[in-house]
Amino acid sequence: MDYQGLAQAILKHVGGKENIVSLVHCATRLRFKLNDSSLAEPQALKSNPGVITVVESGGQFQVVIGNHVHDVYTAVCVAAGISEEAVTKEIQGEKSNLLNRLIDIVSAIFTPFLGVMAASGILKGMLALSVVCGWLNAESATYKIWFAASDSLFYFFPLVLGYTAGKKFGGSPFLTMAIGGALTHPLIMQAFESASQSERFLDLPVTFINYSSSVIPIIFAAWVSCWLEKRCNKVFPAAMKNFFTPLVCLGAVVPLTFLIIGPAATWLSQMLAHGYQAIYAFAPWLAGTVMGAIWQVCVIFGLHWGLVPIMINNLSVLGQDTLMPLLLPAVMGQVGAALGVFLSTRDTKLKVLSGSAVTAGIFGITEPAVYGVTLPNRRPFIFGCIAGGIGGAIVGFSQSHLYSFGLASIFSLAQMLPPGGMDSTVWGAIIGTLLSLLLACALTWAFGLPRSAPASSSPTAIAGDEDILSPMSGTVLSMDQVPDATFAEGLLGKGAAIIPLTNEVRAPFYGEVASLFQTRHAIGLLSDSGIEVLIHIGIDTVKLEGQHFTAHVQPGDKIKPGDLLITFDREAILAAGYDLSTPIIVSNSEDYRAVTRVTQQSSINSGMPFLTVER
Repeated sequence: MDYQGLAQAILKHVGGKENIVSLVHCATRLRFKLNDSSLAEPQALKSNPGVITVVESGGQFQVVIGNHVHDVYTAVCVAAGISEEAVTKEIQGEKSNLLNRLIDIVSAIFTPFLGVMAASGILKGMLALSVVCGWLNAESATYKIWFAASDSLFYFFPLVLGYTAGKKFGGSPFLTMAIGGALTHPLIMQAFESASQSERFLDLPVTFINYSSSVIPIIFAAWVSCWLEKRCNKVFPAAMKNFFTPLVCLGAVVPLTFLIIGPAATWLSQMLAHGYQAIYAFAPWLAGTVMGAIWQVCVIFGLHWGLVPIMINNLSVLGQDTLMPLLLPAVMGQVGAALGVFLSTRDTKLKVLSGSAVTAGIFGITEPAVYGVTLPNRRPFIFGCIAGGIGGAIVGFSQSHLYSFGLASIFSLAQMLPPGGMDSTVWGAIIGTLLSLLLACALTWAFGLPRSAPASSSPTAIAGDEDILSPMSGTVLSMDQVPDATFAEGLLGKGAAIIPLTNEVRAPFYGEVASLFQTRHAIGLLSDSGIEVLIHIGIDTVKLEGQHFTAHVQPGDKIKPGDLLITFDREAILAAGYDLSTPIIVSNSEDYRAVTRVTQQSSINSGMPFLTVER
């Protein structure tokens, strides 16, 4: 893929580098924060073959790329002349609602290390599986080294979160990381383990708490540090602030964290964890039904980031989490729906797309499945949500737990293994997940896509990215045979014409309706691969002012081969003295090396290969 070309296109359609306030990326998306979102052109980006879709949510302009998002992110940074450390300037006087600000903060803090966090959780799950199966001894050096690799990120969470929170809050990330390091320093851990009563700091009572793997305390401490840092930088002279600002922040914020921020944040963490547990205990099956059904909807709108801290906090406070297991059926529901599309479709492009989406979805990346396969076809997405709700109910009823954080994926099943080995909670998760996948697949295979093209005089062929199927049945004419100089001389583009023998115009490819003349005698189409086609029914038929023409689509409607676009009264138009020669023109012919007819036969049926373009 031409990452540089794609980056230039993205940069252009987000309003240029001057319009970018910040840029980060997650597993599949570029997440822009823009000065003026009205300068962005989402439709232009959606039409780019390198972009899956565009989502505007949570105060972010999100460009969904897929698995190679990091390569595109790097290319965008280079094209914009910005550092990969990300742009961190803030809009003065920016106003946004509380939910958008929360989502923006959480995604900015957790996104940079989400992949490493998921990998660490998967490794933990695989180690648990290895111990249960007898492949590894928990006392062996092999186990200890791999366990250290899987646990280091979680144990030293305050350091990592200190760095990313410092960047988000506009301070020195190394300063806030040092504060996080103080929370997990060996002296503090030793004091926590040995202290039988409260100790004192400058004659103030302080209680040492185990902050390893904690989330909320360091985020609050980082915010306070960044607030203090900005004010110190205004007070100290330039020659002093590089040393004295960090000195003041470390000397003030670290004790403040141990005295006030840490205990208060720890209390808040415990309240949050126990509050969630109380809600979950009320009706686990209901929680599973709701979360399994709506999770992917939350992902579409970016609302899922609000739940990530809850899952991590559950693991930190309780040592286990019941929320993530409820999401696994939701993920596998969309995977099953994409698999159903793969098994049922005869379209080559959709089959390749759905096949790759299934592979990515199994490993927890559902954006290609949702945006590229299930959501555009609607019913598969709905079936995936229904199946996710049913599977989630079974997982909730089984009260399955997760013991390490990670993306909801096939590996999550290993992460659900309790210390005692396989039990009913794990089997319930397996059954619920498998049922969700199979049910979504079966429903989509049976009802998700039309089993055949709409009725026409002949079956619709499979169109490739460069092909244009015949939109009608009739006699084929070369363009120079059309009795109109504008068309005959190719002034509007290259193509061919058909004298129709039926009264229907049908879609020649996958794409959308770009324009529809008010008189309904002509229609402009845009294929998913960028081919612009004009179908003009008859010569001078604009003079009929729409009489004898009926449109069955509107501009912006999505189309697939064989969809009915326009019907017309052939006999009445001929009786009115009009020529029904119908040019089918590639309007953007200059973008291609050649536009040629697929067949040289004098007649053609609707849905058969008609024109092809060469790039």
